[in-house]
Amino acid sequence: MPKHKFEIKIIVFSVPIVLSVAGTLVLGEWTIGTNDLHPMTDDLHPMTDDLYPMTDNNITLSVIIPVRNESQHIGEVLDRLLEQDYFAERFEILVVDGFSADNTREIVRQYAEQHSNIRLFENPKQVSSAARNIGIEQSRGNIVLIIDGHCLIENGAMFKNIESAFERSQADCLGRPQPLEMIGATTLQWAIAFARRSLLGHHPDSFIYSGQAQYSPAISVAVAYRKEVFERVGLFDETFDACEDVEMNHRIDKAKLRCYFDPAIAVHYVPRKTLTGLMFQMNRYGRGRVKLFRKHRETFSLKSFGLGFFVLGVIFGFVFCWFHPVLFYVYFSILGFYIFTVLAESVRITILNRRLGVLFFLPIVFAAIHFGFGFGILREFLGGAKKHHRGISNNSEFTKS
Repeated sequence: MPKHKFEIKIIVFSVPIVLSVAGTLVLGEWTIGTNDLHPMTDDLHPMTDDLYPMTDNNITLSVIIPVRNESQHIGEVLDRLLEQDYFAERFEILVVDGFSADNTREIVRQYAEQHSNIRLFENPKQVSSAARNIGIEQSRGNIVLIIDGHCLIENGAMFKNIESAFERSQADCLGRPQPLEMIGATTLQWAIAFARRSLLGHHPDSFIYSGQAQYSPAISVAVAYRKEVFERVGLFDETFDACEDVEMNHRIDKAKLRCYFDPAIAVHYVPRKTLTGLMFQMNRYGRGRVKLFRKHRETFSLKSFGLGFFVLGVIFGFVFCWFHPVLFYVYFSILGFYIFTVLAESVRITILNRRLGVLFFLPIVFAAIHFGFGFGILREFLGGAKKHHRGISNNSEFTKS
């Protein structure tokens, strides 16, 4: 075979593998965007007078909780919200249920009968984006806060901190960290929590695990919004069944509204109990990232789609590497580098946190994160386009570009 033809084949067959390395080296919370959407300076948003009137009979804060089959957690979440150091008449809780198959609705009804500031609504579409919109449309507060039905709220002053952060920052929305921690976690759950905090488990541009108060892009963190934000950018896009918050927050960044990130309003989340659950979660995130790209082409980056290339490289590289010894060595050298990197990070995390038991689980957890997200990207690219365009035509009234 002529030398130049062999060199061309080497280049063609090596492309997916090289892209795999790019994906591996930029692993992350691939549902998160980047920091370069617009500069965060103090003169982006003019200072205003009082954020809202401070009268006891005025509802300041509307807390929206989209739920479906959350009977194990919803009672605890409602208890923690009701125990906030905040006047009950100043906030309302709107639980929007997607026809739960368990007794979630019955639990919420019992709370609503005892507390006049709790209301229950139905969500026929059974997706979180639709639940958020129902809550927003029914809300009476000046500030909208989104809370999940399975989070852990350990801060009794969270509502006060939200009010204070809006007043101090004059921001249009607030972001918060969402650490994965819980009492009584299994070894696997600790491994998942440690892996997600690692640079191999979340996007390096993400603020989601930061502990410093600062102005930041909304895309990765915003959860509390001034009501006027929805008048500016529209409601949540109901064609998204994952990453609807990222898509909304991206529109906020495009509109050059300002987000303030404050660890004082943090909530904690329970890590997935099984590897299957983790892979399913990451798969949804990967699909959501592709949907975001279809609607907002500027969100494409290797940091966001690197794992899709990584999975392609692993699959096709394995097929092509048998055609020539050089490709064989290149493929397994790169794959070996990936395995070495994951093992080294697993050892580092184990030593740093002094939990020997997680060492066995960490490499498997990293693989579940990476391959789950990567396959989600490929799945949505291959099978989601037709569904996406049909959904947009039927749902255009819910979003503004």
